[in-house]
Amino acid sequence: MRTLCSSTLIGEFCIIGFAGLVAMKDPGLSTSTVWLVSGIAMVLCVLLCGMVTRPGGVALGWALQLALIASGVFVPTMYFMGAVFAALWWASVHYGRKIDEAKARFAAQAESSSATPDAA
Repeated sequence: MRTLCSSTLIGEFCIIGFAGLVAMKDPGLSTSTVWLVSGIAMVLCVLLCGMVTRPGGVALGWALQLALIASGVFVPTMYFMGAVFAALWWASVHYGRKIDEAKARFAAQAESSSATPDAA
């Protein structure tokens, strides 16, 4: 799960950076505010890459997805991009867990087959 979720988060890191560039063009937003919010979100993406398998990591990822969708208020394209990344996040969590379960079953089978007594 970690690999799939981390890949999604790194993609979001880039999208947030590009959205910050677009948001700078809005005369109603100050550049420092745009980059403060974008920077915090980008750092959160990177930190979540390491926290995704810890308790609460997936929930924080969902909070980030909601914030990404909500950023559409300032950059309308982010409604669409946020929805796309929320779908990718769901797929990463869902299929990542299935992959982890399959790996655990495979490891258990390999361990049980190699645990045969030594012939003396």
